[in-house]
Parts: sequence; C-alpha cells; structure tokens
Amino acid sequence: MKQIFILFLLAFVIVACGGGEDAPSEAPKTAKAEKKPEINTKKIWKVRCIACHGIDGTMGTNGAANLQESDKDMDYRINIITNGSENGIMTAFGEILSEEEIKAMAQFTMDLRK
Repeated sequence: MKQIFILFLLAFVIVACGGGEDAPSEAPKTAKAEKKPEINTKKIWKVRCIACHGIDGTMGTNGAANLQESDKDMDYRINIITNGSENGIMTAFGEILSEEEIKAMAQFTMDLRK
C-alpha cells in the first residue's frame, strides 16, 4: 500500500510540474516580452502631423514645410521633431513621442521626398 501511495504521489508531482519535454518553455515568453513593439508611423502621422503637413507632406498649413521638397537631413528632422522650430511654427514632440518614435517619424518624412 505504501508503494502504491508513493507511485501515485510521484505521478501527481510529474503531472503537476509539466512532466515532459512537450511542455512549452519559458524562454520564448521572455524573448517576446523583450521585443519592442513596432512603431506605427502612419498612425502618428495621422494624429500629430496631418493637420499641418497634409496626407502627403505638401499641405503647408500655417507655414508648415513642404516635406516632399525639403532637403533637410535626418539630424535636422530629428531635432525639429524633438524641439520644434525656433519660430514656433513646428510643435515640439520631444515630451510626447519616444526617441524611437521621433527617429521613425524623421525617416517617414525623409521617405516623403520626391
């Protein structure tokens, strides 16, 4: 009777702990948790930029730059998105967007060029 109880207890522990190699490991969950979410530049553009720059970057409302014709480099774009323009036309987004989002948006505006 004691042997049956020990076997039953052992079987219970094995089942309760997952009991085999078929059980999913914790490593993929950790790897997925560390993966950064993809930045949705189109959504940011629609929410933050489209009112002044328009759908394709050419609208120019309130003196906004035509981004299809702009020859500004990546560093300039990152700076102006982060800090805004000196004349106050461009809003600063440094406290609204993350550094990664700002870089992604600067690249998005570079891709609008003709």
